[in-house]
Amino acid sequence: MISIRNSENWCEKMKNKKLWIFIGILLIVIVLNRVFGWSSYLGDMDNLEFLERIVEQNLAMAAIIYIVLTIVGCVVLALPGITFAVIAGVLFGPVWGTVFCSAATTIGAILAFFMGRFFLKDSIRPLAMKNRYLKKWLFDESGKNEIFVLMITRLVPVFPYNLQNFAYGVTDIDAGTYALFSMLFMLPGTAMYTIGAAGLADSENRVLYIGIALFMAAAVIGIGFYLKKHYIKEGKTENDGTEKEA
Repeated sequence: MISIRNSENWCEKMKNKKLWIFIGILLIVIVLNRVFGWSSYLGDMDNLEFLERIVEQNLAMAAIIYIVLTIVGCVVLALPGITFAVIAGVLFGPVWGTVFCSAATTIGAILAFFMGRFFLKDSIRPLAMKNRYLKKWLFDESGKNEIFVLMITRLVPVFPYNLQNFAYGVTDIDAGTYALFSMLFMLPGTAMYTIGAAGLADSENRVLYIGIALFMAAAVIGIGFYLKKHYIKEGKTENDGTEKEA
C-alpha cells in the first residue's frame, strides 16, 4: 500500500516538474528574445537578404537555412507563419516557396506537438478532460473527430497556429495522423500567401499569381466561415445547453 502511494506521489511530482520545466524554458526564451531582439530580426525581410544571394548560388543550402529559421521563428519565438510564407514566396517563387514553407511549418508543428506531449500532456490533459466540449472533440475514444477537428482548426483563422501545435500534443491523436493532415490542411493557406508574395516580387507574372492567390483566399475564407458557422457555434451552443441542464 505504501509502495503504491509512493509511486503515485512520484508520478504527480513528475507531472508538475515537466510543467515547470516547460514554463521555465518559455520564460528564458522570452527574456533572451527581449534582450537580443531575435523576433524583430527574423521578422524583417531586409535582414534576410543574404538568403537571396544563397538562392542563386545553392538552392538546397538556401532551402535548409530557410527551413531552420522558419522552425525557430514559428516554434521558439512564436512568430506568425504568414511572415515566413511571404519570405518563401519572394525568395523561392510560388512553387518552391510553397514546398519549402509547407515543409518548414509541418516540421515545426510536429516538434511543437511532441514538446506538448512530453511536457504538458500529463498535467494539462486531466484539466481539459473536465470540459465537456473539449472532451467530446479532442478526447473522443473512437477517433472519429480527430481529422475533422484538424480541418476546422487549420482552416478557420480564429485558432492561433502556434498554440494549436502544443495543444494537440495534449490530446490522444496519433502523431502520424496529426502530421499528415496538418500538412494537408495548412497547405491551402501556405500556398495562398507564398503565391501572392511571389506575384508581388515577379512583375511578369504578377497578375496571374495574385489572381490565383485571391481565388485561393476566397476559397479558404469561405470554407473557414462555413465551418465556423455550422460546427463551432453549434458545438458551443450544444455544450452550453448541456451544462445549463446539468
